[in-house]
Amino acid sequence: MQELFPHVWRTVVIYLAVLVIVRLTGKREIGQLSSFDFVVAIILAELAAIPMESTDIPIWHGIIPIATLGLLEVGFSYLTLINRPLRKLLYGSPQVIIENGRLLKHEMRASRYNLDDLLSQLREKGYHNIEDVEYAILETSGRLSVIPRSQKRPVTPEDLGISTGYEGLPTVLVMDGDVLKENLSKVNLSEEWLKEKLAEKGLHPNKVLLATLNTKGQLIVGCQNDDRAR
Repeated sequence: MQELFPHVWRTVVIYLAVLVIVRLTGKREIGQLSSFDFVVAIILAELAAIPMESTDIPIWHGIIPIATLGLLEVGFSYLTLINRPLRKLLYGSPQVIIENGRLLKHEMRASRYNLDDLLSQLREKGYHNIEDVEYAILETSGRLSVIPRSQKRPVTPEDLGISTGYEGLPTVLVMDGDVLKENLSKVNLSEEWLKEKLAEKGLHPNKVLLATLNTKGQLIVGCQNDDRAR
């Protein structure tokens, strides 16, 4: 048991350090990472693995490179916000693969993007024929953005001349049995009002899994699966 303890606490410390660094680098999803971000993520994983496995290496020898790499990533992220040439150098630029319905072979060669990848990603977007596509843009994350021809786009209420009201987003008032007071204040409602509305349904806030208020002022309640009090 004593032999395992050093590995456990080192793992916990390194895990927390990596978690902090990842949180500082932003909220992009894995599929949205550029090649630069992906390389940083790989190096970060390698740096974290070494001090976790080798107890003879001081843990600070692992944390310092991780922190340095994280600071570099955050620093470059801020620099790329204000410096377009640097942003282009580090993250690349989107490439137009299909323009006006025409396939641009030279752009595909430049990005080493083959026809199988193109057709696969078009099918994922719901387009089986290249002629249905006006523009297809290969983003820096490797995802394909597709703009269909006007004849192939879904009909919208605006196309039909139909006016629609404001929908907005519902406000979460209760989550996992906890009343979100900050959200109540945002919609100018009190906790007493919420409890009265729930009491009309025979419920108490701690028995509610989720309760939301839509933009029409209606309280939508989802009850917990069991009736046990918290």
